[in-house]
Amino acid sequence: VQLQASGGGLVQAGDSLRLSCAASGRTSSTYVKGWFRQAAGKEREFVAATNWSGSNTYYSDSVKGRFTISRDNAKNTVYLRMNSLKPEDAAVYYCAANRYVNTVHDRSQYAYWGQGTLVTVSS
Repeated sequence: VQLQASGGGLVQAGDSLRLSCAASGRTSSTYVKGWFRQAAGKEREFVAATNWSGSNTYYSDSVKGRFTISRDNAKNTVYLRMNSLKPEDAAVYYCAANRYVNTVHDRSQYAYWGQGTLVTVSS
């Protein structure tokens, strides 16, 4: 399974962005998919995840109410809509996937990772 993240860029505080993560491999369309981020000098942290159908979504407290994860299994793509961006949201955002994930915020449970896309938020 290969993941390709895109959509990052430079925005101002309060702006919105939508990240995309396209996956290869037909069976991966039903994998658990998640987004993590890593700011400079910090550990990679959980942002959001969705189950195989998109019926269940999970968010970190820091993004709940501002970010929305969604997926299109026909396109084998997962999205992260980010609204009301703050300077503290600036990071490299990574998509991740695995067939089975018991604890969505645990990055060790994801076997497949994209290359990351940089989000910069100016104040």
